Amino acid sequence: MKKRILAALVASAAVLSLAGCNKGGSSSSNSTTSSSGNTSTDASTSSTTSEPTVDAYAEAQKAGTGVFDTAGEGKVFNIWCWNGDFKKYVENSGYKVPDGITIKWNEIPNEGGAYQKQLDAALLKQADAPADEKIDIFLAEADYILKYSNAKVTQDVKKLGVEQWATGYDYTYKAATSADGVLKGVSWQCNPSAFIYRRSIARDVLGTDDPDKVQEAIATWDKLDEVAQKAKDKGYIMFASPLETYRTFANNSKVSYVNNGKFATHDAFNQWLDQAKKYVDNGWSLTYDLWAAEKAAQMDVDGKMMACIGPAWYFNFCMGTAQDKTPGDWAICKGPQAHFWGGTWLLAAEGSDNPKMIADLMNAFTANEQIMEYILKDANEFPNNKNVVKKYAEDPNFGLAFLGGQNHIKVLGDMTDDIVWDTALHTVYDQTFNEDLPNNMLTYLNGTKSKEDAMKAFYDKLDDVTGGSIAHD
Repeated sequence: MKKRILAALVASAAVLSLAGCNKGGSSSSNSTTSSSGNTSTDASTSSTTSEPTVDAYAEAQKAGTGVFDTAGEGKVFNIWCWNGDFKKYVENSGYKVPDGITIKWNEIPNEGGAYQKQLDAALLKQADAPADEKIDIFLAEADYILKYSNAKVTQDVKKLGVEQWATGYDYTYKAATSADGVLKGVSWQCNPSAFIYRRSIARDVLGTDDPDKVQEAIATWDKLDEVAQKAKDKGYIMFASPLETYRTFANNSKVSYVNNGKFATHDAFNQWLDQAKKYVDNGWSLTYDLWAAEKAAQMDVDGKMMACIGPAWYFNFCMGTAQDKTPGDWAICKGPQAHFWGGTWLLAAEGSDNPKMIADLMNAFTANEQIMEYILKDANEFPNNKNVVKKYAEDPNFGLAFLGGQNHIKVLGDMTDDIVWDTALHTVYDQTFNEDLPNNMLTYLNGTKSKEDAMKAFYDKLDDVTGGSIAHD
C-alpha cells in the first residue's frame, strides 16, 4: 500500500514529487519564531514606489533593504527551513525587514525526512491556507532542488522582480531553473569544494605544508595514491571515510543515473567505488560514515587523518573539532579534480501573499554586497557574489585563523569556473542517488555486506522512494 501511495504522488510530480531526507543541520524539535520589521519611517528605507525596479534596488545597496511600499502585502512572511542558519543570516546581516511585516520562521528538523514531508503537505494545502499561514519562501538543497523547481507549487521569481544578477554564479541560477526555462529561486552561496589537509601531517609526509606544493603533490588521482601510501608508511591515513571523494566523481559525471526510465550506475560512480575499495584495501582510508563522530575525532590532536574534502560550509558543519582542537593546523588546495558540493536555495511558493517581500529578500541575499560580505566574513560561507569574492580574494590581509591565516576565498574563487550544472544529468531523486547509494556501498566497503547485498538494499530504498517507477537490474 505504501508503495502505491508513493507511486501516485510521484506520478503527480508536475504538482509535487516526494523524496527522502536530507543531510543539512537540524534542530531537536519543530520550532516557530518571529522577527518583526523596524517601525521606523526613516526616509532611507522607505519608498512610494509600489513595485521594485532594478534601479531602485541598485540604490538600495547603499542604504539597506526593505525599500518598497508594503501596501497589499501580507503582514506575516512565512519562511520554511530545517535549521536556524538562514534565520541568523537575516537577523544579523543588516537586512531590514520592511515596516509592517513580521517574519515567521517554521523550522522543521531533518530526521526521517520530516522537513520535506511536512513541507510537501503544507504546499499541497497552500491554496486553502489562511493568509498568515501561507508559505512565502522555503529552502531546498541541491540534491532535491529539481523536485521543487519543476513543480507547480513554486513560481516564476523574475515576474516578482527578482533579478538574475551578473554578479551571481551562473550555475546557481541554472540549478533553480525549471525544465521549461523558468527561474524559481536563488541562492546566497556558491560551493566550490576543496581538498582540506592537516598541515602538520603534510609536513611529515611531504616535507611541506605550502598549499601550492601540496597541490602539486596531489594534482592527479595517481599522485594522490602515491601520497596516500607515503602517509601510510608514516603511520597516517589519507581519509577517515571512503565517501570523501564520492562528490568529486559524481558531480563531474557526464551521464545521469537514470536513462529511459531505468537506473544504472555510471562510469563516475564506478570509478569512485573502485578507488574507494582500493583505499580501504590498502589501508589508506578508514571506513567511517561521512558524518560520524569517529571521523570528526580524526581531526583532534591525536588524529591520523591527513585530509578531507568539502566546500566552505563544511568548515562550520563538519570541522568543529578541528577549529576547537587543532586550529591553524589546516589548509586547502584544489585537489585532484575541481567540483562543487551542495548548496541551499530560496524558492518562492505559489500562492504567497508577499510578492514584493520575496523579491526584496531574494535580491538582498544575492546582490546586496554588505549582506554578501556578512555571508563571507561572519557566516564563513562562499557568497554568491563575484564582486565580494574578488574583493576578498585580492585582500592580502584576509584569511581564516583555523586555516593558519590562509585566504581560502582566493583558492575557492579560482575553482568556480570549473563548476558545471547540466540539468539534463539531474533528477528529482538526486538525494537518493547521492546519499543512499554511497551509504549502502559503505556497508560493502567496511565488509558488513557483499556488494550484491549492498546494491539490493539500495534498490529496496529506491523502490520505496519512487514507488517502483524507476526500473533497475
